Formats: sequence, C-alpha cells, structure tokens
Amino acid sequence: MTIRRHTTSFLVLTTAGILLLGCSGKPSGPFGTGPQLYAADMNGEAKTCDTTKPALTSGKVTEATMKVASNGGWCGIPVRNGGQPYDAGLLVARPGHGKVLVHRVGNDTRIDYTPDFGFAGVDSFTVDLLPGEARLRVAVTAIPR
Repeated sequence: MTIRRHTTSFLVLTTAGILLLGCSGKPSGPFGTGPQLYAADMNGEAKTCDTTKPALTSGKVTEATMKVASNGGWCGIPVRNGGQPYDAGLLVARPGHGKVLVHRVGNDTRIDYTPDFGFAGVDSFTVDLLPGEARLRVAVTAIPR
C-alpha cells in the first residue's frame, strides 16, 4: 500500500509537470509580448466597489478615491505603465482598517483593498509602483455591508 501511494503521487506530480511545461511559452498579448497571468479570486469583489480611474505619471503622486462595502470582499484599481503592467508595487503607507494586495491580472497591475469585515469609516493607503516611481495615494470610504 505504501508503494502504491508513492507511485500515485509520482504520477500526479509528473502529470502536473508535463501540463505546466505546456504553459511555459510566451504568448503575444494585445499590449505586447509576454506571458499572460491570471489570478484565482478566492474572495470575490465587494458588493459595492466604486473607484476613480487614476492616470499615473512617473515621479508624481496621484490621488484616487474608493468606496467599498465591508462585506469581506475586495475592491480593485487597475493601473498600467504605458500599456504594460508594473513590475512591482510597494506598500509605503499601510491602511489602518484593511489589507492591500498589489498583483498582476492579465495586462494590468491591480491594487486590491479589502476592508476589515464590518468596518465602516475612512481609511487610506499609498503604493509606489515600479518602474517609473509613480505613487498612488488612495482615500477609502468603507460602508457597512
């Protein structure tokens, strides 16, 4: 029985490796070449998610606003660097009542804010995006679920 378990694990890992090899190419996207990345959304967007659409400028601070329901879901702001996603996002000012996730979704960099469950009030956070040193300062209004 122990041998069978190891054999099954080996087959599963080998099959997964072969499937991943098929994904190693660099498909061409609408905004240039490079791999397309997609994230599984385990939480879901908040019932209310209203944001401004910021146009970021290298070396400048851009202000954005967000209104989000505190029902456990996220609210995201998609941004691009000249039609391409940013390489990195650094959280330089943390929110007091939620979490921030900066990640790539397709051809965008998405900045997601998830308020603490049930929180109602104001919050804020700031993200530096690289390359280009664009800074995004977000003022958040969280409303009851």
